[in-house]
Amino acid sequence: MEILIGLIIIAIGSFCQSSSYVPIQKIKDWSWESFWLVQGVFAWLLFPLVGSFIALPNISDLFQVWSVEGVAGAIIYGILWGVGGLTFGLSMRYLGVALGQSIALGTCSAFGTLLPAIFGGKDLFYGEGLILLIGVCITIAGISVIGFAGSLRAANMSEEDKKAAIKDFALTKGLLVALLAGVMSACFNLGLDAGSAIKAKAIELGAKDLFALNPVIMLVTLGGFFTNAVFCIYQNIKNKTISDYSKKEVFGNNVLLCALAGVLWYMQFFGLGVGESFLAGSSVMLAFSWSILMSLNVTFSNVWGIILKEWKGCNNKILTTLIIGLAILVFATFFPTLMK
Repeated sequence: MEILIGLIIIAIGSFCQSSSYVPIQKIKDWSWESFWLVQGVFAWLLFPLVGSFIALPNISDLFQVWSVEGVAGAIIYGILWGVGGLTFGLSMRYLGVALGQSIALGTCSAFGTLLPAIFGGKDLFYGEGLILLIGVCITIAGISVIGFAGSLRAANMSEEDKKAAIKDFALTKGLLVALLAGVMSACFNLGLDAGSAIKAKAIELGAKDLFALNPVIMLVTLGGFFTNAVFCIYQNIKNKTISDYSKKEVFGNNVLLCALAGVLWYMQFFGLGVGESFLAGSSVMLAFSWSILMSLNVTFSNVWGIILKEWKGCNNKILTTLIIGLAILVFATFFPTLMK
């Protein structure tokens, strides 16, 4: 029962994350770099800080937690993840919500799940390690099927249709960016793994298991914010878009939409931390939780892709392929439990 509760909580966070790109599409008269930076302030600084205070309301306790071993590693991995976050946004731009998230998150799922296990000395060809490896392979298979559905869709669309559904659609460029985003985004889970001592210290100081991961998340997102801020400010200067922030007629509306996108995005990791506390009794489910989150993100992102009519006009073959891919991902989510 606890495992089911944990999966439901992770699913809620995943749905929020997959919904975070919807308000961004409503932003007006701002360049990509401007809204990406502002939503990043909320997603990677303000809301993670709030989450940290939920874990430990006393600021002195937080500073004590952030002084133990693992802080530098979490931040460095966060900086690397920031590259993934940066290119992740570009993958949405070139491929749309559905296909962009599918490719990027599939790669992220594999690397983010297997690398911590390998670094931890787990044998991936025996026992729980083998279950983990098979589960990741099933996840990749599901995401590959969805990616194939996306390629079929692209092949059956005219250039005018592509531009109508996704303004800056570019398949080849988008696929390369999405793959890079996935590999680098996996560093987020490596950052969480590097911060295990921080989580333990938080629990020692009175943080509940539900929220003990939050101070670690803050460090990883802090590193990611640095990477994204440097790039976005550079783009602001290069493209002469600094003036975006002075457009009074849209500033309030855009900031609110960025804040909404930011809190929705952050909820995936807030939910991951809470959900993992219910999976603690199963080491394989705990190790597989990252892959579960990514699988659900892909599933919900494609639901949004359908709602946003990114799959409009597709024939039955394409839609059937998409549904098969989604079904495989749902099966992958429960696979470790079925193998117990």
